[in-house]
Amino acid sequence: MGAFARLGNDLYAGRRSIDFIGRKWVWYGISAVLVLVSIVGLSVRGLDLGIEFTGGTSFRVQIADGATQDDVDGVREAVVDTGVAAAAAPVVTTAGADGVLVQTEPMNADDSAVVAQAILDETGLGQNALTQSDIGASWGAQVAERALIGLVIFLVLVVLFIWAYFRELKMSIAALVALAHDVVITIGVYALSGFTVTPATVTGVLTILAFSLYDTVVVFDKVKENARAMKRNHQTYAEAANLAVNQTLVRSINTSVVALLPIASILWVGALTLGASSLQDLALALFVGTAAGTFSSIFIATPLLVQMKAGEDEVKIAEKRARAHHRNADRYAAVPTFRENMPVGEDPGEDDGTDPVDEDAEPARSGMGRASNEAMGRGRTAPAAHGPMDSGTSAGRTQPTRKPRSQRGKPQK
Repeated sequence: MGAFARLGNDLYAGRRSIDFIGRKWVWYGISAVLVLVSIVGLSVRGLDLGIEFTGGTSFRVQIADGATQDDVDGVREAVVDTGVAAAAAPVVTTAGADGVLVQTEPMNADDSAVVAQAILDETGLGQNALTQSDIGASWGAQVAERALIGLVIFLVLVVLFIWAYFRELKMSIAALVALAHDVVITIGVYALSGFTVTPATVTGVLTILAFSLYDTVVVFDKVKENARAMKRNHQTYAEAANLAVNQTLVRSINTSVVALLPIASILWVGALTLGASSLQDLALALFVGTAAGTFSSIFIATPLLVQMKAGEDEVKIAEKRARAHHRNADRYAAVPTFRENMPVGEDPGEDDGTDPVDEDAEPARSGMGRASNEAMGRGRTAPAAHGPMDSGTSAGRTQPTRKPRSQRGKPQK
């Protein structure tokens, strides 16, 4: 961790730098591939919507000794063996410590009775241990519509918040593009994995949008701070933005890792151990969205912001000023700074006795390294004299002289 901390300090101070902005087309290409795969997954497989959105029949049975994964598997096989078309692909999960939940497509009363009896026969329980509820398609459509309205309201609030905080519309656009990137990838992973979309999924998507926005705002805030100092630091807007990404890189990685570890544990326990659909739906959305949000805030939002602001007059002036400063900079003004693990070269003034010393050669200058002959004599040079130097007195007047300390104050004879 010491080396990682030193790397973070070097990135923050600008001693090391990763060119995120200059390689934007590489990041755009990676993002385009991910988005394309997600769109293909949505087009080919589509989303497996839960009964909360499409409507269906739900059966819940309470097992006094506690529900186990074996109970879940047995109930699933019993429901499938009934031969009811609406129950050909049931969703069977645990519900709490002692419940088993079975969800199927909408079915009539006769089919419901057949499935209910199969569940009771498998678990060996009485009729009073089973509860049944039907969800209509119209109610599911209302749930889907309200979830979509909530997402749209959230995005509108995001635009207003970023515009009010940064006073910069282009930052809002870049943040929205990053959010859309995260949503498309998350939904694409849901389509490819075959996970059921439930209200927990919608909750997870809204949560990862908030996380992605938070990470993007942190980077943009640093970009805004560095942009104020462009003139003083002789930087272009792209250099200031790239420095901001490097300064927040370690923080973004640490935050993402700390968030992903507990989410991964929830996903593992919910999907493989407990078989709880609500946990796995929420955890999958959080895991994929958090990873995509970290990627978009670093590799998509900031490069896109720089690209959109490239045509502004203030940015063009900063680029001209930075180029002029770099062109007129004194090549001999930079003094190397001591760093740990710096390679130690031979002392140019030390003679190890192996090579003859050329007395006519010009001595090496400290700090210059191996300066080429072409560079000698260039840089700061004294102006040529206008005429021969006159050793006489100025205008015939006696020039003042400085007496020794022992003769000061004594009267002249």
